[in-house]
Amino acid sequence: MGQPTIKDVAKLAGVSISTVSRVMNNSKPVSPEARRKVLDAINKLDFKPNELARSLVMRKSNLVGVIVKDIGIEYMAQLIRGIEEIGRVYKYDILLTSSYGEDQQVENSIDFLATKQVEGLVIITEDISTEILVKLRETRIPFVILDKYHNYKNIKTVKVDYESEEYKLINSLTKAGHENILLIAGKDQNVINESMIKGYENAVGKDKSYILRIDGMSSDEGYANAAEAIDLIKKANISAVACVNDEIAIGFMNYCVDHGIKVPDDLSVVGFGDNKIASIYRPKLTTVSIPYYDIGAISIRALIKRIKHEAEILEDDWIIDAQISKRESTKVIR
Repeated sequence: MGQPTIKDVAKLAGVSISTVSRVMNNSKPVSPEARRKVLDAINKLDFKPNELARSLVMRKSNLVGVIVKDIGIEYMAQLIRGIEEIGRVYKYDILLTSSYGEDQQVENSIDFLATKQVEGLVIITEDISTEILVKLRETRIPFVILDKYHNYKNIKTVKVDYESEEYKLINSLTKAGHENILLIAGKDQNVINESMIKGYENAVGKDKSYILRIDGMSSDEGYANAAEAIDLIKKANISAVACVNDEIAIGFMNYCVDHGIKVPDDLSVVGFGDNKIASIYRPKLTTVSIPYYDIGAISIRALIKRIKHEAEILEDDWIIDAQISKRESTKVIR
């Protein structure tokens, strides 16, 4: 015998198919007697409704589409975990797809997810074009964009305040007795670089700022530019180096190891982001821990509230606090 159908339930209960549908979807009032008969029939037949068919009729799939640049990027994986776990609390599952930074693939993903009747979209990116923003609005599917490198007019998001967090990090170094501090930042004029430079300058004062801007944000660039940084460190009697991410900090510390410079005895070093390698590398890196899981969790919760018409997605940017993880790469000098 095949799987029972809604017709079988209606026949056993002695009611119409529309009455069974109303009971299942709780869409319109049904008499207590009719409801009892339908529920009894469902139990006796072990009826399991076709969820796909129901979603097409009800326009409710309990699915959220998530488009990421690359799931291999560590922080994106943490964001996805927050989205997925909190989504499940609200009975929503996710459909995940990667764009690898290609606009055409983002468009294809949006079209694909729309055919799957997703009720909302989360875009996790490091850059997004105006054309994609237009397409997102045209779909009329509620969406949230999580982009750590850019801000978009009239689009609110969940993020950390990089300026404020860098200020707190540098301030912790000055309180530890470090009077001259070097900041190694990227040359790209994106939100992270510019905000962190402002936070650094607010903490040390522009007249005492030492900034080295380098190409790239990887550990290789941190190593390749370390010689220039060391020259500046010697000239300005600098005792601490702050890097705009953990990768640059690790590359810089590798150079120090290769050239007999001891961290933190000779030089304190801090990063930003708290990637896994920050707590594995020796000495363990002092850094700012960004709560990516929480950012994903808050984003999906806000999106689901919008889907359910309980609130706007985000009336303003939701700023979430980060924490300084003090480890072995820094020391107090007074």
